[in-house]
Amino acid sequence: MAALWRNRAASSKLLNLIRPSTSKAFRNHSTAATYEADRQPYSMVLAANDMKVGSIIRNMDLKPDLSGKLSLHGGMMNDTAHLDINSQIGSCMPLSAMRIGTMIHNIEMRPGQGGKLVRSAGTCAKILKEPKSRYVLVKMPSGTEKLIDTRCRASIGQVSNPSHGTKKLRKAGHSRWLGRRPVVRGVAMNPVDHPHGGGEGRSKSSGSHGHCSRTPWGKPTKSGYKTGPLRRRK
Repeated sequence: MAALWRNRAASSKLLNLIRPSTSKAFRNHSTAATYEADRQPYSMVLAANDMKVGSIIRNMDLKPDLSGKLSLHGGMMNDTAHLDINSQIGSCMPLSAMRIGTMIHNIEMRPGQGGKLVRSAGTCAKILKEPKSRYVLVKMPSGTEKLIDTRCRASIGQVSNPSHGTKKLRKAGHSRWLGRRPVVRGVAMNPVDHPHGGGEGRSKSSGSHGHCSRTPWGKPTKSGYKTGPLRRRK
């Protein structure tokens, strides 16, 4: 949680520096409500696909009312149930307030933890069952189905830039422009540089490590360390 609050504070400070400062003359003639709204910290959100400039997004959460029952709070709650799903793109709300078939992204794994799932460009998940019980069935972009607590919040819609995965690099230098450095295979190195180095031909059995795949620092990557008895029991 401390890291989350530090990130929010840093993003708010950055946006306040980027946002043009309001002049003193305008502040003197503005109302108190406008001045208080201008002082509120800003935070960054993931841009949803089909979200336009000037569109209103809502941040809703479950809070106890006077009777102690959990209810939805956070701006225009009475009209939320009657709004079209296309008008709610980018809004954040608990999974219990959504309908079956809703496309969502930036999903929490635990209530109040913050978005952890489905955050890449162009990705989205789908609610498969009506969220009436404590857990709701969500289909991930990989095709796997996951049970998530209905108190967890998520944003409606698909993450923007869906064509990100279809872009092709024009040449090798294009990859370097993006900050990606070349990756050299371990079997092409010398024994002093990598455990896979050396040997005759394509061989990973140099040295005393056998055929087990290793990292550049000598740790096993697939089979792991042997933890059982060295000799087979009779």
